[in-house]
Order: sequence, then C-alpha cells, then structure tokens
Amino acid sequence: MNLNPDQVKKLLSQMLLIRRFEEKAAEMYTKEKIRGFLHLYIGEEAVAVGVLQALQPDDNVMCTYREHGHALVRGMEPGVIMAEMYGKLEGCSRGRGGSMHLFDAKTKFYGGNAIVAGHLAMAVGLGLADKKLQRNQITCCFFGEGAMAEGAFHEAMNLAALWQVPVLFVCENNLYAMGTALRYTHAQQDLEKKGAAYGIASSSVDGMDLMAVMQAANEAVDSIRQTGQPHFLVCNTYRFRAHSMFDAELYREKKEVEEWKQRDPITSFKELLLQQKMLNDEDYQAIEKQVQQEVEQAVAFAESCSFEPVEELLKYTYSEKAN
Repeated sequence: MNLNPDQVKKLLSQMLLIRRFEEKAAEMYTKEKIRGFLHLYIGEEAVAVGVLQALQPDDNVMCTYREHGHALVRGMEPGVIMAEMYGKLEGCSRGRGGSMHLFDAKTKFYGGNAIVAGHLAMAVGLGLADKKLQRNQITCCFFGEGAMAEGAFHEAMNLAALWQVPVLFVCENNLYAMGTALRYTHAQQDLEKKGAAYGIASSSVDGMDLMAVMQAANEAVDSIRQTGQPHFLVCNTYRFRAHSMFDAELYREKKEVEEWKQRDPITSFKELLLQQKMLNDEDYQAIEKQVQQEVEQAVAFAESCSFEPVEELLKYTYSEKAN
C-alpha cells in the first residue's frame, strides 16, 4: 500500500491512543471513578484502525460493548467518551449509557450495543434503508465470534444476502468470546465459511497485522460500493486483557497470553516503520507524548464534568403526553 510518512504516523497514533486510553480506563476503574462493566480492547487495535480507515464519514458504524477503540478512531472526543464512562452529564449519552453504550449521531456511530448479536439485524436495516434511498453508503457492523453462535447472526446474514444490502460484517474473532474457547462453540472454526454458506463474499485476515487488515478492508469496501452487496470479513485477533474487569480469566493459560503479546500489533507496526525508515525514535516519542496528553486531558475533562441533576433522572424515560 502506498502510504506516506504522515499517514503511517496517524495510523500508529490511533492504535497508541486506543491502548493508552484503555489502560487509563482500567486505572480509573480500579479507583472507582468508572463503575458498571468495562470491556477493554487492548490487543485488538489493528482491527478497528485497519477497518475504519476504509470508510467514509457518511458511512454507518455499529459495534459491540467493546467499542471504545472504534469510537476513538471514528472521531469521538476522548474526553466525551471518558465522561460517559464516568457517568457524567457531558458524556455522549448524558452519562446514562456508560462504557457499553457509546453513541454519536454526528460521526454516525450507532453504538455500543450490549446484547450479543442484537445489532446485526439493525445493521441490515440501515443497509436496506440506504439501498432504498439510493445512497452510496455502507454500514459497517463489528461483532465477536460469540455472536456467530447466536441465531440473530444467521437471520441477519440470510436477510442481507436475500436483500443484497451494502453491509460490511466484521467479525473480531478473539478466540474466547466471553470465556469459552472457539473449539467448544463452533463446529466449523473457519468462520468465513459461514458467510459463504449464505452466498455472501467472505474473507479472513490476520487481525494482528494492521497492513493486512487495511488491505482486506479496502478490498471489501470497494466491492460493496461497486456491487451494493454485503461482505463478511473475519479478523483473527486476540485480547490481551480479560473479557471484562470482573473476569477471573480461568479459561486460558497465562503462557498463551504472553505468546500472543509477542505479536502485539502496535509493536509490530512500529518496528515495520522503523525498518522502512518511515519513523525514527524521536518521531515515536513525540507520538507517545501527544497521546499521553490527550488521555490526561480526557481524564481531566471527565473529572470536571457534572452528574445529571436528580430531578432530571426520569427525563427521556417516559414519552411526553401529547397536548
């Protein structure tokens, strides 16, 4: 891929921002600044960055509850995201959604969806709307391999194929869903074959390799825009942290986690850029410093924000009576 130094530095910066933001979120969680559930994206950064760079601003994006990284890359302000996780009024959902329900209409980021596989049918609906209104837009729907064991996945794929909707289905296969190994939940472990079974163009890629993800995503998006038909992309990746902050992580060996960490997508991409003389140590330190400042500013913003007044807690809960 023909990328200039500014472009590759931006990609590296985006992955680093996700990593440092998530690390800070974990820290704030242990300090009880963030409560509820918290699902970290550490280790999977190449998927969000690699896929989202292929989209246009008017394309739709839908995610699971492990969505902080996608929201950051899509353009949501780190401070607004952190404020939402703090439960503050200035958060993107007035503090009511928290970590699992980030939403931003301006960037067409439609969640943060907590029900496993529940948003796949909504993605088909968005794609159908774009098709009927003759808009050359794509809906990109991220989900984990755990969602592929749900009936909603098969219903959505079937309708997407029948109606030929412009949807990019992206499976972030981190091998363990919530805490059960892939081999115990899927009789067919070559997951891309499940898309092909519905006649949907399907492919798989090494989700730890940013350049490979970018190429696969660009090809998939180009195909959708040209044909108007759906595409299924499986990104084989790995989360370095537990499923959530409440997860005792008893289902996998520490040795396995350490082996996967040797394939850290950020480290690998950094080393590639150093080898190709598109980055030097000073460049990297400058990026790291800038990212750290953004994360610290996000925390400072969240700390300065306010909680929703008690008298407004029922607002948006019930519809207003018609006059």
